[in-house]
Amino acid sequence: MSAYAALEARFRRLGLLGGAAAMLHWDWATMMPPGGAGPRAAQLAELALIRHETLTDAAVCDLLDEAESETDTLDAWQRANLARMWRRWREAAALPGDLVQALSEASSQCEMVWREARPASDFPAFADAFAPLLGLAREKAAALGAALDCAPYDGLIESYEPGLRAATIDPLFDDLAGFLPEFLGRVRETQAGWGAPPPLGAATEAQQALARRLMAALGFDFDHGRLDISLHPFCGGSAGDIRITTRYDEADALSGLMGVLHETGHALYEAGLPEAWRYQPVGQAGGMALHESQSLLIEMQACRSRPFMRFLAPLLGEHLGGGGGAADAEALYRRAIRVEPGYIRVDADEVTYPAHIMLRYRLERALIAGDLAVGEIPGAWAEIHESLLGLRPENDTQGCLQDIHWSVGEIGYFPSYTIGALMAAQFFDAAARDEPDLWPAIERGDFAPLLGWLRANVHALASRHQGPALLERATGAPLGTAVFKAHLQRRYLG
Repeated sequence: MSAYAALEARFRRLGLLGGAAAMLHWDWATMMPPGGAGPRAAQLAELALIRHETLTDAAVCDLLDEAESETDTLDAWQRANLARMWRRWREAAALPGDLVQALSEASSQCEMVWREARPASDFPAFADAFAPLLGLAREKAAALGAALDCAPYDGLIESYEPGLRAATIDPLFDDLAGFLPEFLGRVRETQAGWGAPPPLGAATEAQQALARRLMAALGFDFDHGRLDISLHPFCGGSAGDIRITTRYDEADALSGLMGVLHETGHALYEAGLPEAWRYQPVGQAGGMALHESQSLLIEMQACRSRPFMRFLAPLLGEHLGGGGGAADAEALYRRAIRVEPGYIRVDADEVTYPAHIMLRYRLERALIAGDLAVGEIPGAWAEIHESLLGLRPENDTQGCLQDIHWSVGEIGYFPSYTIGALMAAQFFDAAARDEPDLWPAIERGDFAPLLGWLRANVHALASRHQGPALLERATGAPLGTAVFKAHLQRRYLG
């Protein structure tokens, strides 16, 4: 067996172990009884350690070195796979096994505390669990920064979006920060005469039936996935068995449906990755900003559009009952694009959403740098939230306890959301140029032209090209803010 073939075998094992861990996480979030938290945390920590030891075994480095001499015999996908293997090894080798295990255990414990603390607005309870996790995250950041020759926080970003740095993020966020406040004012003025949207409540069961119908229309395969309920919406599971979760609001059916559509975008990306490379690094997602671009493209670009609302309106009447104003397509469209600063990120409109990300970006950089103590988070959160959105959270449920990310150690992830929004706008713009029937098809509930373009230009390429490089290849333009801003102007002021 060649060195490269031996590496493929080892990474296939890592991929299978990762899939098993993902299914345990899904069960944790949806079905696990509270008493199972302790054993589950131990199981996940042990799997994390096994995967880490498998990847950092001295034999892997030797095989990687030896495989470099075989590159003349490898095709383009194999060479890209070897490069991704090197990156995964360097990142893993930077972290001691006991740190990996400790991070897994602390994340599991902190998440369980967060589940109780969030509805109770009990920040002190959360802080007691988060402080040790943050200490471990700082150790991880320092180790990654040293290994990758970058700042500690950049090392964390790298683990979610290879090659992305704060130096790239800062000018993009600065540009949006300069554009959005004045734009928000103009949009609010335009929408001031709209009045309150008509009621759109429905039982959870009816919403879930409609959600499944919309998922099927988008192209989700229920033979290889399912939809469930969790405290925080997510897309997880493993290759060939994709799990989506959402939460429903019986007073606002559109909220839960949009959550499902967002997560379906993630699922379609996972399902479209090349099966031949399923368990290899090159066959996996090309970064979390790219992943977020696929969910935001479906939710924001496609499904908050007028054509989609014309498709959705009769389905709402069929599944949820009623009609009239609530089921009218234009009323639905206005509901879907209503801009109103609020407290909760996952419910935010696409105009104010970047402010929620900038807030978290500032705070987690300060946390990793040691410039912000855990006990100072609520006050700092409130100050920045008020400065960006003009609102001061009334409690920590509205504020710093709303997201799951920090409780599971996902620090460095948040920038991916807004970078993903910029990418989504550029991808969709290119798809609409290349597929003249795209908008009429969406109005008919036919997503084949859009999904076909994404399959060919994004999904099928997996990690052969990553993040911004794949974006430029697919759209002909580098990552920027111009297309996103033009999209906002057309939708909200056009």
